[in-house]
Amino acid sequence: MAEQHTPRSLIVTLYGAYGREHTGSLAVAELIRLLGVLGVDAPSVRSSVSRLKRRGLLVPERTEDGAAGYTLSADARQLLDDGDRRIYAGSSADLADGWVIAVFSVPEAERHKRHLLRSRLVRLGFGAAAPGVWIAPARLFDETQHTLRRLQLDTYVDLFRGEHLGFTPTAEAVSRWWDLAAIAKQHEEFLDLHEPVLRSWEARDDTPAEDAYRDYLPALDSWRRLPYADPGLPAELLPQGWPGGRSADVFARLHARLRDAGAAFVLGDRA
Repeated sequence: MAEQHTPRSLIVTLYGAYGREHTGSLAVAELIRLLGVLGVDAPSVRSSVSRLKRRGLLVPERTEDGAAGYTLSADARQLLDDGDRRIYAGSSADLADGWVIAVFSVPEAERHKRHLLRSRLVRLGFGAAAPGVWIAPARLFDETQHTLRRLQLDTYVDLFRGEHLGFTPTAEAVSRWWDLAAIAKQHEEFLDLHEPVLRSWEARDDTPAEDAYRDYLPALDSWRRLPYADPGLPAELLPQGWPGGRSADVFARLHARLRDAGAAFVLGDRA
């Protein structure tokens, strides 16, 4: 099964993995080098950088040697910082912590914002409990608050913390609020693609920088979307044999083995 990685997504993943801690600003020539080894051509890199700039995720900033480059905007840094808490969480939510509930109402004259709000809640990992009522594990509150404020959607939403009291058993209700079969399929697809990569690395004694980077960045690009499709529901509410823990373990082991080695390739002569 082939896996699709868009140039824009790979650039964001690259900045998220290495651009905050190691590099800061990256020249377009460096982005072309780093994405070239992943099969992305130079025109696609330049076009994607322009789009990310227009969206306010990248801003111009000189590199350390004075070349023209780009760094993350403040909003993009907040977005990635929030994402880190999911991507590297490594555990499911605690049922005792309860839920965050989003209740919204958007005037008909602004119905385009209603669609944006629904789509953003889905991307944050919320499930639909009822029309205008969305639910997620309580630990997603801070990120939800940051996201809705950044998109200027917070005036349409009230957020609550709570627990599910019935009448349907919570595990049964969760299966209505989220499409668990679709989420499980995404975990299985990640495992099909990246578990063999992990096995291959664990059979090796060396970790060359370019090889590590070439395998790590696509794995991270795939994985960073999964904790949004799957908000980390409490384990006791999930079907038996749920693949989420296994896929999280595969990513964690790839991260431990490859991330720092890949940094040497990203840094190049600056390492």
